[in-house]
Amino acid sequence: MSATAEVVVSDERSVGDSDGVLVDVGRWRRLAMAALATEGASGELTLTFVDRSDIAELNLQYMGKTGATDVLSFPMEDEPGDGSPLLLGDVVLSPAVALEQYGGHAGTIDDELALLVVHGVLHILGYDHVEPGEAAAMRKREVELLVAHHWNGEVPVGFRQTHD
Repeated sequence: MSATAEVVVSDERSVGDSDGVLVDVGRWRRLAMAALATEGASGELTLTFVDRSDIAELNLQYMGKTGATDVLSFPMEDEPGDGSPLLLGDVVLSPAVALEQYGGHAGTIDDELALLVVHGVLHILGYDHVEPGEAAAMRKREVELLVAHHWNGEVPVGFRQTHD
């Protein structure tokens, strides 16, 4: 039997948020589900799009860092014991930060959001980029997943995983 994963996506940004990025929750849900399926993961993941102020608050509270960041991942470590689905974790993403950095990073806002979704999912699954070897393995897997499930073909010219 193959692993099954469920992804719950929500756009929690304020109605008056001025980032101007339209978030297609169905699209990003499908990408996260495809990445999880490819990795053989089963369980439930939440993917939440938030305002710049909300992600800055989470960044300070959980990472001890001041200011907004693009994506945060919160893996769950507890196995359910009551027959309920395994909770894989939560990925929180800021479209406002993505909008500011895509030109010097992934190249387009679409590719930036896709990279952040995949990056967050891989963190949930245990990938990291603290050490150079870990970073290389994570970047390689990001590209493989984006080629398979976002671009459905080659990496576009101008795409970068590291910031200018």
